[in-house]
Amino acid sequence: MKNIFIILAVLILFVSCKKASFLDDKSNNALNENSVFTDSVRTMSFLTRIYEDEGFAYVKTRWENGGQEQATDDSEFNLLNTARRPLILYTSSYSADSFPFFTEVWQTPFDNIRRVNLLLSKLPSTPLNVATQKRVAAEARFLRAWYYYNLLINFGGVPIVKDQVFTITDEVSIPRSTFAESVSYVVKELDEVSAILPVSYSGNDYGRVTKGAAMAVKAKLLLFAASPLFNGNTYPQPSTAEGIAAAGYPTFDVTRWKAAADAAQAIINSGAYALNIDNATAPGYGFYALFLKRINSEYIYFYNRVPNRDWEQFYLPVSRGNGSRNGTPTQTLVDAFPTSTGKAITDPTSGYNPQNPYINRDPRFNYSIIYNGAPYFLKAASAKSPVFTYVGAPTDGFTQSTSAAGPSGYFSRKMLDENLSADGPGNTDRGWGLIRYADILLCYAEAINEIGQTSQAYPVLRQIRERAGIVPGADNNYGMKTGMSQDEMREFIRNERHIELMYENTRWDDARRWKIAMKVFNGYNKLMKPTKVAVSATYPSGYNYEIVNSLFLHTFNEKNYLLPIPTSEIRKAPALVQNPGW
Repeated sequence: MKNIFIILAVLILFVSCKKASFLDDKSNNALNENSVFTDSVRTMSFLTRIYEDEGFAYVKTRWENGGQEQATDDSEFNLLNTARRPLILYTSSYSADSFPFFTEVWQTPFDNIRRVNLLLSKLPSTPLNVATQKRVAAEARFLRAWYYYNLLINFGGVPIVKDQVFTITDEVSIPRSTFAESVSYVVKELDEVSAILPVSYSGNDYGRVTKGAAMAVKAKLLLFAASPLFNGNTYPQPSTAEGIAAAGYPTFDVTRWKAAADAAQAIINSGAYALNIDNATAPGYGFYALFLKRINSEYIYFYNRVPNRDWEQFYLPVSRGNGSRNGTPTQTLVDAFPTSTGKAITDPTSGYNPQNPYINRDPRFNYSIIYNGAPYFLKAASAKSPVFTYVGAPTDGFTQSTSAAGPSGYFSRKMLDENLSADGPGNTDRGWGLIRYADILLCYAEAINEIGQTSQAYPVLRQIRERAGIVPGADNNYGMKTGMSQDEMREFIRNERHIELMYENTRWDDARRWKIAMKVFNGYNKLMKPTKVAVSATYPSGYNYEIVNSLFLHTFNEKNYLLPIPTSEIRKAPALVQNPGW
């Protein structure tokens, strides 16, 4: 029954040969407005078309080819396709008019904002009953807010058109609203629709947006607004007063952190969501299993994909069904995972051995990283067998070349079904998580710490670490230091986000909003080069584990914290001002 809402065939296409403004009417005459909005099925299909792009980020399918992670310190990119968007971000080899993907990141939200406004204007005359019209309007307004959210975190303040519908004859050149105005508008919209949307759906309607989804997007937006990138930031030159106002709040205000904490707390207090916990099957098994279930207690907002093996095809090594081995994890990411007691590997009491580095690690590590010797399903054997990444290993061994893709010494296991290979058979009945409850808990911990209430961060962090399967310890603190200072807690929470949300399209955005991207994204990624040696006291695993640099320089400049508005869009709408530095 649920398949009725899983991304339907597109009935409505917006196409035009005219090189028009980003808000112009792009509908054709093959299926006109009258034929759509006088038919209830077509009206609902029109709404479904607006849902279709909700999973977009820098690419329409969000995680395809490794997604944004390949632009971060978490992941080494697949060099076989140098035109991929993450590689352009990795090298900062772009300008406002040199690469077309910025147009898509700008245009996709505005295309859907226009669709929402058209739908809202036509809803009263559709054959849908009044109750359905009210719900559809709330869904559409949520989706409009979601698309604005994606614009705001990438570009800063944008033109806010509210309910206006523009036609092909309109001259459209609307200036950017300030960042403050943009945030206020989106938050108000989310507050209003959260009062209308249901808490949950079942049957045919499962997957539609809910009250919790509206609350979660609000919490995420307010977290961004409170963060250093937007909350009293300084801006590169050249810039204008209008550009600076659009790029963020000129002065810092700690109450923005309080607003973010309150928004996250409201979701926690609702009781509608919970972590997916199963430490009985194996430590941390609930963390692994949550990504394989379309219906679970943790997904607040998700992209309702058909049953699939998408991630297996994106990330698995060649030996596991000719996987694309995109976004291979870096040593920096691997080192962020603590030991099974929750202690950082840099802690001399953790028991970590750099020459036997994969034993006694946080269970999330084993569900996130395929390392040298890690057991993984092999279709030919219908059983698990080791994946070898040592130098000279067949198929998946470590190599470095400036002309071909090579693994980093690791492959991603995060979100994968361990019983599937990249080439099938079979699929997993799962969605793609966009916001989950663990993210909201971490948002709350971060915001409450920033307003000086550090002790209140501990309870939610214990929940996350308990679900992870970490040993609680005598103090029941799951490896967390007691009595952390605000600065210590800030670094702890940032690392916890790093590992808990690995490969969930968060690292690029987190590093930007924290204003640490110039520190962590500049230089050479760290990779792992395992070499076979004789077993000895020095090399108990029979391998020498050597950390080496990537061959490719990672570059991030100050102006890269915000994307440039495409020059082509500014030419069509001269009232738009460019972001600082571009």
